[in-house]
Amino acid sequence: MDTLDDIRAAARSAIDNADSMEGLAESSIRFLGRKGRVTQFLRNISTLPQNERPQAGKAANILKKELEAAFKTRQQALEDQQMLKDESGIDVSLPGRPASVGTLHPVTLVNREICTIFSRLGFDIAEGPEIETDYYNFEALNFPKDHPARDMQDTFFVSDDVVLRTHTSPLQVRVMEKQPPPVRVIAPGKVYRCDSDLTHTPMFHQVEGLLVDSGVSFGDLKGTLTTFVHQFFDPSIKLRFRPSFFPFTEPSAEVDILCVMCRGKGCRVCSHTGWLEVLGSGMVHPAVFEHVDYDTTQYTGFAFGMGVERLAMLKYGIDDIRKYFDNDLRFLRQF
Repeated sequence: MDTLDDIRAAARSAIDNADSMEGLAESSIRFLGRKGRVTQFLRNISTLPQNERPQAGKAANILKKELEAAFKTRQQALEDQQMLKDESGIDVSLPGRPASVGTLHPVTLVNREICTIFSRLGFDIAEGPEIETDYYNFEALNFPKDHPARDMQDTFFVSDDVVLRTHTSPLQVRVMEKQPPPVRVIAPGKVYRCDSDLTHTPMFHQVEGLLVDSGVSFGDLKGTLTTFVHQFFDPSIKLRFRPSFFPFTEPSAEVDILCVMCRGKGCRVCSHTGWLEVLGSGMVHPAVFEHVDYDTTQYTGFAFGMGVERLAMLKYGIDDIRKYFDNDLRFLRQF
């Protein structure tokens, strides 16, 4: 009986440690084959005393069936593992490598944040074509025929009367043509200009805003943009409205914020003035309303526009706009 226990222990160890069909077959032959240890034990039962033979034979047959079942179970397990391997030898049952999780581009992040802020203020989002006619891009926005923006060095012309839009302002006219007052929309999108340096690219993103209703004043414009700047940057940040000029607004104003780099002390980024320009704005020019048949005696409105890349540079401290387009993963993974 001690011998059968030794055979059982050795066979179980061989079965558990078999990692291939060939190794398992060798172990099966070693224990259950014609010259295997169990077979030899059965053949030698006749050498035992007469009264011990029945018990020994019964125990040996039980062990034989037990080992046959154990070998069959292990064989099935090895076959299942083999089936899970593909033709290239990869075991698909192994834990996979974690997939790299991508991040949104900083321009996308800022564009979404701008749209979210103005959506909370009640503005709808409008979209339009990137290839525009001269009428929508210039004429309907009160650009004179001899305005410098119409020159070839500033605008990409597809033909004499078709251009790549230089701003998203054409959507002001397109929206007002289809919708009577009140109007409250923002227009995010790509725009194109002949410009390329550390702070400018031929293609960039802009968000234009328009609000038209009865009794809209410059105070409404200041309140709206002040709320936006405080939510986008910092509730404590200072801003100022500086007189400016745009053909489609009158009066017009540039909006400056206290330099986010030096906090007004003066640095290279703000040209040592302590202030940074973030957007342009103004009250909609009556000439623009005349193109869409709005009653200028009843309705007034304001418009504003901002460059998304510029706001992202200020928000994240980016010093070169070209980094947005280099596809350098070391830069993009920071966001």
